[in-house]
Amino acid sequence: MVQIGYTMMTEQAGPRDLVEHVVRAEAVGYDFSVTSDHYFPWLRSQGHSPYAWAVLGAAAQATSRIPLMTYVTCPSFRYHPAVIAQKAATLQLLSEGRFRLGLGSGENLNEHVVGGGWPAADVRHEMLEEAVEIIRALFGGRHVNHRGTHFDVESAKLWDLPDEPPQIGIAVSGKQSCELAGRLADLVIATEPKADLLESFDRHGGAGKPRVGQLPVCYDPDREAAARRAHDQFRWFASGWKVNSELPHPDAFDAATQFVTPQDVSESIPCGDDPDDFVAAVRPYAEAGFTEIALVQIGGGSQPAFLDWSEKTLLPALRQALG
Repeated sequence: MVQIGYTMMTEQAGPRDLVEHVVRAEAVGYDFSVTSDHYFPWLRSQGHSPYAWAVLGAAAQATSRIPLMTYVTCPSFRYHPAVIAQKAATLQLLSEGRFRLGLGSGENLNEHVVGGGWPAADVRHEMLEEAVEIIRALFGGRHVNHRGTHFDVESAKLWDLPDEPPQIGIAVSGKQSCELAGRLADLVIATEPKADLLESFDRHGGAGKPRVGQLPVCYDPDREAAARRAHDQFRWFASGWKVNSELPHPDAFDAATQFVTPQDVSESIPCGDDPDDFVAAVRPYAEAGFTEIALVQIGGGSQPAFLDWSEKTLLPALRQALG
């Protein structure tokens, strides 16, 4: 059975609200949750970007059942991989085994803040591979010394380790990242319902591993209001990963999407309150082979109404349709 997840979108709500939302998501029956990890929102209109790891720690204490996951963290720029390993191990302990570490090669939007420039995608993938090697070594419990191409580690050891380390997921968008994920990851992460991504992941060692997708939705009893909100806060989504990973600031996303219309957005994101539209948007992910699908409800202030509607209408419709 396909699992349906809830996204704590840190770009559109403050930290206390995010924790309240995931508590409610657990109560209404979502199967898992994921959390974005940003330093900036995509657009100024989203208005937030709290520290995701503090939010996750609070969520681990405030919930008891729902799995937690970064979607995704970059272990190469803002964070050193040795620090990521410590944070992930701590979250696994706090959540009593409910945490998964989703990793990616990063976006300029968030990683530029520490300086050092923004390397080409090939270099970012090299950095991600080396970071995963360091994280797994530290999860193994030994002292780690590492002299690598991109990172150094000096006699590091994690002193608080869970019995089972967090599973590691890697985000993919093309051939190179799929090869990397197939070799190194316990699960694969994607934001597009492309079967070829999963097939490539399988060819490189990913067969039988979980595959987690994500898509935006915009519930509102007023469909036009939903379309306006989706355009205001999520029109960046249409630019595609190759563009989104390179732009350095919310103003750049605003400029890049200035000609995107509300109609353009509503044609790619389900808007309104017809569950059939939401089922139709989710179905391609299930048909492509995703085993878990996380929904992003657009608009921080709309989460309580969306979660109520999820309990009464959306989750039953999705489970009936997807089996």
